[in-house]
Amino acid sequence: MLELLKASLENAPAVRMRDYEYFVFPIADGIPSVSTELLGEVIDAIDSKIEGEYDKIVAAEAMGIHLAAGLSLRTGKPFTIIRKRKYGLPGELEFDQATGYSSRKMYINGLAKGDRVVLVDDLISTGGTLTGILKALSQIGVRVVDVIIVIDKGTGRAKVEEEFGIKVKTLVGIDIVNGKVRIRKD
Repeated sequence: MLELLKASLENAPAVRMRDYEYFVFPIADGIPSVSTELLGEVIDAIDSKIEGEYDKIVAAEAMGIHLAAGLSLRTGKPFTIIRKRKYGLPGELEFDQATGYSSRKMYINGLAKGDRVVLVDDLISTGGTLTGILKALSQIGVRVVDVIIVIDKGTGRAKVEEEFGIKVKTLVGIDIVNGKVRIRKD
């Protein structure tokens, strides 16, 4: 299962950004381009992991947008993007995002108390982005039904699960060893 995704990861170049080991692969970076077969495989896998009723799909800009759009087309559910740009709209919520290599403000629009959402993203590493999003969604009163992330790298998943008492579902676990992506056997 997920043979196309795994193959794309096995050839992914790793790059160092300060103290963070970053890797470049189609689903996150569009390098090389994302084939419809690969995207379809990933969307099918995400869709199969969703449990429970939900109203909307939520993803963070930019790497989650195509995942949310594909899942939206598959399920007929609308999607909302958490943005890196402030629009100043009524009800906009600003929060801090901190990753392994940067930090910034992010903004939520279009979600309301009681919304039931599935959160999708390309990668969890340190857990910084997901932590910021979950705290912000909690402030609004949004109910997170499921969190599904394509790649699990690092220790962030366990930290987020412990802090929020939520299961973070992932498709593939990886490590970077000697500058190469290695798929976990778990």
